[in-house]
Amino acid sequence: MAVRGRDAREGRPRLPRRAAGLVLAVLLTASACSAPADADTSLTVREIDATLERRAAAVLARDPAGYLDALAPDAAKLRAAQRTELANLADVPLKSWSYEVKGITEEDGDWATAEVELRYRIDGYDTAPVAARRTLELMRDGERWYVSADRPAKGASDQLWHQGEVEVVRGAHSLVLGVGRPEEELRQIADTVDLAVPAVSDAWPQPWARRVVVHVPDSVESMAGLLGSPETSYRGIAAVTTGEAGTTGERPALADRVIVNPQAYASLGSFGQRVVLTHETTHVATRTSTSAATPVWLSEGFADWAAYRGEDRTPDLIAPELTGAVRAGDVPAGLPDDKDFGFDGDPAELARAYESAWMACELIAERWGKEKLTAFYAAVGAHPGRDGAVEQAMGSVLDTTPEQFTADWRDYLSTRLG
Repeated sequence: MAVRGRDAREGRPRLPRRAAGLVLAVLLTASACSAPADADTSLTVREIDATLERRAAAVLARDPAGYLDALAPDAAKLRAAQRTELANLADVPLKSWSYEVKGITEEDGDWATAEVELRYRIDGYDTAPVAARRTLELMRDGERWYVSADRPAKGASDQLWHQGEVEVVRGAHSLVLGVGRPEEELRQIADTVDLAVPAVSDAWPQPWARRVVVHVPDSVESMAGLLGSPETSYRGIAAVTTGEAGTTGERPALADRVIVNPQAYASLGSFGQRVVLTHETTHVATRTSTSAATPVWLSEGFADWAAYRGEDRTPDLIAPELTGAVRAGDVPAGLPDDKDFGFDGDPAELARAYESAWMACELIAERWGKEKLTAFYAAVGAHPGRDGAVEQAMGSVLDTTPEQFTADWRDYLSTRLG
């Protein structure tokens, strides 16, 4: 860890040292000269926890003064930004809001940098929290720590309220949170999700919350900011679902968010919009049965199967890219790999991957039945790892092998699309 002198702290807000702080420092020095090094770190974490607990309580109480009280008094820009962020959250129905210090990455006297996990739940919608990693810089005055900087952790991203005032539209099964979008657009999205939820429940009869939270940022650039990826990855993508697959130990999967690309979504007709939001709602419903063992072709194919099953469209219209390839004699040799679903590749190849996955799930539903398809999905997700997951589930649920299934699927493509 680099040692920073007084000059290195220029530009940071400063607090005047108080007598109480000096007395405390003397006492700590006198009593801790032989203590292990991690004793100071544990004390720092507990003190920072106390500051963040007050901050969390102020968020839930909608208390700007209490929220700002956790910030360094001289940090004028930070205080202005945090005041705005709290105001942006005003209409969001929060059930919980908490912080957990994951570690102190740097400490130098009265200065520290902490890696923190923010967790929050939306009242009436989240049965588990959303987690966001933050990096906080803090300064101590006396017995209290104050936040002097707050930013996303490395590799993490901001939240919707960092982008502007959040407008809230409620549906029967949906909560749509938008920034910079017309209210009628948010209402239309809520209505479409409300239609999607019962359709998904019919396709996936296993228990799930049957409530969906949708984020609608003001642009594809803002969407990319929420996802922490380049905007070029999402220009043609109407919506994505974020979340944590399956369970980790004793805690449940974290809550999902459907994030809409307003430009791409608006370019779709009502049919396309309905399919997109039903597809994403399926990901929300199946999340706890989706794990690292689940290949992308199964998760995406099942979501498309659920989205299209109630629509009156022929396979060649649903899968135009794959139809063209099959009719040209280019029948895929095998099911698509995970890498074939990357958003940064050739759009035609991406479309063929999705269409191939949909046809695989369509084949299972047609030949073995809907119940077998959902049982197969659940069995794959319950496997302890990717290796052998599909093979075991195909044997136990469908009484077939991957090799035989692939051959049947290729024949199915030729019959339905050729």
